[in-house]
Amino acid sequence: MNPLMRFFLKLVSRLKIDMKKNYKKVRNLQQALTPDVSYRYTIFDHKIYSFEEKHNIPIRVFLPNTPRKPGALLFFHGGGWVIGDIETYTPTCARMADLTGQIVYSVDYRLAPEHPFPAGLNDCYDACKYLMQHHKKFDSAMAGEFTLIGDSAGANLAAVVSLRLRDGGKEMVDKQILIYPATYWDHNEESSPFDSVRTNGKDYGLTSKRVQEYMELYVPDPENRKNPEVAPLMANDFSQQPKTLVISTEHDPLRDEGEAYAYALAKANNEVYLRRILGAPHGFFTFPDVTGAIEESYKIINRFLYDLTYKSNQKLGGSNNGPKSETQLNFKRKAKSKTETGFRPKSKIASEATTKADSKLAMFLNLFRKKTENKSRVLSMAEKEKLGEFIALMRGNNE
Repeated sequence: MNPLMRFFLKLVSRLKIDMKKNYKKVRNLQQALTPDVSYRYTIFDHKIYSFEEKHNIPIRVFLPNTPRKPGALLFFHGGGWVIGDIETYTPTCARMADLTGQIVYSVDYRLAPEHPFPAGLNDCYDACKYLMQHHKKFDSAMAGEFTLIGDSAGANLAAVVSLRLRDGGKEMVDKQILIYPATYWDHNEESSPFDSVRTNGKDYGLTSKRVQEYMELYVPDPENRKNPEVAPLMANDFSQQPKTLVISTEHDPLRDEGEAYAYALAKANNEVYLRRILGAPHGFFTFPDVTGAIEESYKIINRFLYDLTYKSNQKLGGSNNGPKSETQLNFKRKAKSKTETGFRPKSKIASEATTKADSKLAMFLNLFRKKTENKSRVLSMAEKEKLGEFIALMRGNNE
């Protein structure tokens, strides 16, 4: 990792923030620091009424400035189920729409501790069911495939929504993209079965202690944290899941549990791809692209979305010499699509020339870039075997 980036992450890790006491202050700080990019994009705001929960679920819709392609992405934001919202994730979702060419729906689900588990999950599930039908019905010409995508806690929600759709006999999404997902309930350095909780749990921005604080706010009852709808790695059945891409990152306490979830899906005969981003911390997907990790991630995501460069015999493994590819746990399964249109415009497209300030900022950000040929890789055979050992240890700990 670039020394400047490592120094910055160490500083962040050492901030004395008690999330249980200060989560509202962190929310306010996030909102204050989020740049307003709405004037540069076409954005629609909409609300879905949940008859079961009896409240409105805000949805923000992003259209790409680039030529639109068939398909839709339903995005669940990260933030430990406690922080983050559609405002703070607007730059991320706008960039996602542009770089994939697909329409993006962002869900403003309810947050803990005001609304603990399963409130936020229920919002995501209701939004998914509605938007799949809506997009297919009202935007049939551009329907394409319907993909769930989330980062961190949002990836956790995406994984659980897919499991719940299967268990409820509902129509399945076509694909899911899980970016450094939280999939397990225990992040105590002494008791967790996953090595990355210990090796990456102190100096890389997100600490293991903070992950545990988020979990305690989201699910106050310790026994309920073992529920598969909280920790999807605890599920007994991983079969019949959509085609899946898991993106993990090297310096992340959640790295091993996310990769273990990919391994569990593959063992259940799903078509799964796993790629580890090098030299980047947890949360990089929402940062300025100071390491090249976002650029690399979208290369991987677009290959996955548009079924480029895949081979049916690829399994969690391989090498990464030359052009970045995106391979890795591969079995089989596929589906169709669905999703949206007809929302009130919030803003219009406005293209702008690059300014001198932008150039200076780019020069500054380049100081953080790690000069490396390979920005991501697949796992070695030993690492894949280790994932099986992690899962066996996890099962043993929970018996």
